[in-house]
This record gives sequence, structure tokens and C-alpha cells, in this order.
Amino acid sequence: MVKYGDKIVDILLYAFMTGVMIITLYPFWTQVIISLDGGDAAHSTFKLFPSSISFDSYKLAFDFDALWVGYKNTILRTCLGVMISILATAITAYPLSKKDLPLNKWVTRFMLIQFIIGGGLIPNYLLIKYLGMYNTIWALVVPGMISTFNVIIMRNFFRSLPESLEESAMVDGAGFLRIFVRIILPLSMPIIATEALWVGVGHWNAWFDALIYTNDTNKEMLQLVLRRIIIQNNPTQFTDILAKLQEKNPYSGMQLQATVIMLSILPMLVVYPFIQKYFVKGIMVGAVKG
Repeated sequence: MVKYGDKIVDILLYAFMTGVMIITLYPFWTQVIISLDGGDAAHSTFKLFPSSISFDSYKLAFDFDALWVGYKNTILRTCLGVMISILATAITAYPLSKKDLPLNKWVTRFMLIQFIIGGGLIPNYLLIKYLGMYNTIWALVVPGMISTFNVIIMRNFFRSLPESLEESAMVDGAGFLRIFVRIILPLSMPIIATEALWVGVGHWNAWFDALIYTNDTNKEMLQLVLRRIIIQNNPTQFTDILAKLQEKNPYSGMQLQATVIMLSILPMLVVYPFIQKYFVKGIMVGAVKG
């Protein structure tokens, strides 16, 4: 039987989480409103719905060539970065999941030390330059391809799998590589999907490393294009597109900015529902067990 005090606690928790949800979602919803109705929404302090809906800014944004260049480069970076990171993380985590591996604890401690203490921006820049990766896609995906946090989470997930599966495969003559590819990886889809989401979102939103390690506009990432629009607000082509909107809307600058923001986050909103079912299972098992 539920006590009266428990009901009060539940009500307070639901009210608190509802408030957090509103605070989290309202900035996103504000950008949606401004992108559809910049004239009214730009100078309104609080607005839940646009007074009128217009897709003019979206139509004109498609004429912004730099936006598509950024999309192409960011999609390439995200896909390549996720594949390399997941492969490297899995190859590193699988041996560490074996408690009888020699120097297992020392290797883990060494990884934790470099996780806490970084090399610094200047040494990283010099290393990228001397390795010949400057102004290439490899400068953006190789340095961060292995995360200590992701390795530990995946290692714990591997440890949660029954050892009898590997023992049975060994009896049938399977080696470690075959066991890893044919048994371990297929059973690890929840944690793989979870970490792929983390890595993918990280690459999609990254801009600082692209700002440092690339200087070619043809290799510019989407977030740098967005940064130029919001902070500088003066790329030639963007100004031309903005002039077309100003005839209809005096607040078209904010409207076009909000439109580009919405276009930049749309792919992540589309991908997330397809891997959501793996997310909770992967993070819970990977974080608790092991």
C-alpha cells in the first residue's frame, strides 16, 4: 500500500522533472518559432506558437552553398569518426575485460592518468602538424578515437557477458578473433549503439578542433559555418540571401540564423529514435556490471 508521504514525494519529483524538461526544451522550441516566424518571435519575450508560418528562410537557406559543404564534411567526419572509434574502443576493451590478462590493472591505471591529465593544446597541435595530418580529415578523427571512459564502459559490458559462451566456442575450435567477431560483437549491440551515439554527437557538434587543424573553406565543418553566421554574420553569400528576406521581414537575420541552427541539428534528431531502444540498456549494463 502506497503511503501518503510517498505520493507527495512522487508529485514533487514529477513536478521537478517537468520543470527541467520545459527549461531544456524551450530554447529549442524558441529556435523553431523564430525560424518559422522571425518577425514576431524575434522581439517577443515569450511565445509558444508562431503567429504565422513561413518557410521562406528554409527555401533560401538551401541556396547557401557553404551550408552543404559543411554538411558533406561533417557527415564524412561523423561516419568515419564513429567507425574508427568504435572499432578501436572494442579492440582495446575486449582484452581488458579479461581479469587474468597480465598487467591489466596497470594498463587501466595508465589510461586513467592520461584521461585526467591531457597533453595540452600546443603539443597536440605540433604533433598533428609534424605527423602531416594538418588540414586533413584525419586530424579530426584520429586524436580522439579512443576515450578512456568509453573503453571502461565497453569493458564492463564485455565482462557482463557469460564466460560459458566463449568456453563453448573454444571447445568447438574457435579462436579469440572469431569469438570476438562472431559472438562478442553481435551480443554487444546495445553498448556499441550507445557509444556510437556519444561519439557521433561529439563529432557532429565539434568545432574547436576543426578551427585549429583546418584552414580550407572546402573542408569547413557545419558547426564552423554556423559559427561564422552567428558571430560574424557577414559571409558574402549569406548576406545576399539575407537581403532577399529583408524585404519581407525586418528580423530576417535572426530568422535565417535560427533556420541554419535547425538544419544543423536535424540529423541528430532523426537518428536518435532508431537507436533509443539500445541506449538505456547499454549504458546501464556497461556502467553497473563489471
